[in-house]
Amino acid sequence: MNSAVIAPPNATIVDLSPDLESLQDAVIDGLSMSPKWLPAWLFYDARGSELFEAICEQPEYYPTRTELAIFHQHGREIAETLGEGCRLVELGSGADTKAKMLLRILKNPDGYVAIDISGSQLRSSALALAREFPRLPITGIVADYGEDSALPLEESPGDGPLVGFFPGSTIGNMEPRVAEGFLNAWAERLSGGGMLIGVDLLKSRERLNAAYNDAAGITEAFNLNMLRHINRELGTDFDLSRFRHRAFFNADKSRVEMHLVSDGAQIVHVAGQPFRFADGEPIHTESSC
Repeated sequence: MNSAVIAPPNATIVDLSPDLESLQDAVIDGLSMSPKWLPAWLFYDARGSELFEAICEQPEYYPTRTELAIFHQHGREIAETLGEGCRLVELGSGADTKAKMLLRILKNPDGYVAIDISGSQLRSSALALAREFPRLPITGIVADYGEDSALPLEESPGDGPLVGFFPGSTIGNMEPRVAEGFLNAWAERLSGGGMLIGVDLLKSRERLNAAYNDAAGITEAFNLNMLRHINRELGTDFDLSRFRHRAFFNADKSRVEMHLVSDGAQIVHVAGQPFRFADGEPIHTESSC
């Protein structure tokens, strides 16, 4: 017998996730570029979200535990800076681990808005958070937070100032020009309320390479899962056994890059369109700095 999940009265879920046509367009546009690339939001189906949370627990991956330590050590200062009665808006909320810690130290928060591309994880984490904070209005928005489309932030319950929360050094995934436009767009959306951003510092090449090539192979599985996600949604014919994970520190651009590298010459079809890969040709899937 199936049982429906009953949402707490303080929780609202809004689904603005990209449709299949948008996903198909993103894949075709990316594979038509030279060099080929795919947008990082394609990582995050349900399995991809699970794998990313597993990455955060790997001993080589330091960003998550470092940010949590910062909240433990400087939480009071952060809360005072953000101010009383703010509405927290998290971009790429994932499992809400950091937001949960932040909400516990904020003074009288007026609401929490979680935005994430993975609908299954967002619903699960937002509903769990609503149960833990029964007096706090919780709004979950399934969407790509980098899109220019309007997000219903002002419609979220509460009237406190909107404060963006963008941890994990995720802004380092963007090219500088894109990051500038992204911050300008969010400054307008937040109506001057401010934004708390987590940014990594430059580390040794060895430490950075290890963080994205963990011994357990979780990041490799995460990277390859993007192709599995695309195959499932679009009926494409990526052969995962013929692509391999590659992550390295690009000193010229001061960033870590992740790629999926073609093992041998091959052709992949997307919506009937052939895309040819030379032996060793990469698909750029993510940058991080």
